[in-house]
Amino acid sequence: MKTLVIAEKPSVAQDIVRAMTPTAGKFEKHDEYFESDDWLVTSAVGHLVEIQAPEEFDVKRGKWSFANLPVIPPYFDLKPMDKTKTRLNAIVKLTKRKDVDALVNACDAGREGELIFRLIQQYAKSKHPVKRLWLQSMTPAAIRDGFESLRSDQQMQGLADAARSRSEADWMVGINGTRAMTAFNSRDGGFFLTTVGRVQTPTLSVVVEREEKIRK
Repeated sequence: MKTLVIAEKPSVAQDIVRAMTPTAGKFEKHDEYFESDDWLVTSAVGHLVEIQAPEEFDVKRGKWSFANLPVIPPYFDLKPMDKTKTRLNAIVKLTKRKDVDALVNACDAGREGELIFRLIQQYAKSKHPVKRLWLQSMTPAAIRDGFESLRSDQQMQGLADAARSRSEADWMVGINGTRAMTAFNSRDGGFFLTTVGRVQTPTLSVVVEREEKIRK
């Protein structure tokens, strides 16, 4: 049986393969993954999956009004990102191989890397046991040491919960803020899309405040 390693970026997958080759043996390169006797190594290209409200709870654009706010779905569906569907399908296919019995989350060490892996795992409906590769350095020795001390899935649960909570909170801030501001700006007729987001809005605010100072 083989263990499937999922990195966050193709370059990291290549670094892992180079570091593991002296101990794991030669890897054969395929289009979307590398394979040895005991390992499969593949990668995402950042986020491959995004959360969305289930169809039955979504409010269509023509109904963007204060009467339909707030939008708080009872749960979230997952939607593949259009640009990276091919990569996602390749990873899902690998998780379903009959000779794969375990996964290693080798995405970047942090909240966002944890979320990228967890959403792929959820979308693939994978029930395989998971270990976490936690790297602070990408030297071959550090990578090999990381595989010698893989963290358990239980150890990472708090980070996974934090990542998912932030993602869902971002969605609710963005969807409700955008629809509220759009409804406000369209109150006299027409449709004036006004996007709002946790990161976008304060960033734009910094630019606007600076521009106003310059003009004064």
